[in-house]
Amino acid sequence: MADEDRVRPARKVSYFAKLSHLLLNYNTVLVVSADHVGSNQLQKIRILLRGNPKGFILMGKNTMARNCIRKHMAEKPQLEKLLPFVENNIGFVFTNDEPKAVRDVVLSVRVPAAAKAGATAPVDVKIPAGPTGMDPGQTAFFQSLNIATKIVKGAIEILNEVHLIREGNKVSASEVALLGKLNIKPFSYGLGIVTVYEDGAVYGSELLDLTEADLLSKFFNGVNKLAAVSLAVGYPTLASLPHTFAGAFKNLVAISLETEIRFEAAQKFHDFLANPGAFASAAPAANNSSSVAEVAKPAAKVESEEDDIDLGGLW
Repeated sequence: MADEDRVRPARKVSYFAKLSHLLLNYNTVLVVSADHVGSNQLQKIRILLRGNPKGFILMGKNTMARNCIRKHMAEKPQLEKLLPFVENNIGFVFTNDEPKAVRDVVLSVRVPAAAKAGATAPVDVKIPAGPTGMDPGQTAFFQSLNIATKIVKGAIEILNEVHLIREGNKVSASEVALLGKLNIKPFSYGLGIVTVYEDGAVYGSELLDLTEADLLSKFFNGVNKLAAVSLAVGYPTLASLPHTFAGAFKNLVAISLETEIRFEAAQKFHDFLANPGAFASAAPAANNSSSVAEVAKPAAKVESEEDDIDLGGLW
């Protein structure tokens, strides 16, 4: 008994020392859920993370982990953001490499598993139509599950695809029995990503899949919305100024065409109205056979409605 008392504190001291080192020396932490994950599976992930990318897995009691995090919050205050996620069956993956690459390695090791009665289905389970290899004497078993079958060459064949179990539902004993008879292992288990901690920021692992193009698209979408709001309320911002200047330029060109007051930027519009045929050479080759009269048709509309001048999408 005395030996056990000495061993337990030694293990705690070793765990605290290891977790303290990792918390203070690694900037990225993946909090992972370890439900239904065995030690052999964890060992495979550890081996993969010894290469590139490199990471370290640490499992342990949540109480000890919270105590260790609180101990180092004075030195590294941003660690407080990890505390809400230290619950249930979780562990930590520490790395200073690209978190997406580490995430992909962690999720790559999965083990197929049979369904268990009373367990919650993590995914939908469907049984394909076709032969089952089971003898006709077991037809009643399928009838109890409302599965349409027929006998083909002395074996039971399922007529249509069957949505046997829906994600989130409890697995029944009869469903387990059927999957066992068909030798189907519908589920697979591995580490799951609860959240990602990086330099004090906490975010979902799905953000790791965003590309530079996605970020630019989201940024410009926000800029466009800001510009629209600024223009609507009449409050100038850096996002709305280009549109404001474009609108002002349109107005100046319209005034210039109406009053014959010339300025350099409006000169090309005056030249076009004065001699539309001179601009015919700029049209596509397919339109070169068009007559000058046909080219001049839009000009008549411009003379009557100067405000509709096309400025190339400036507004």
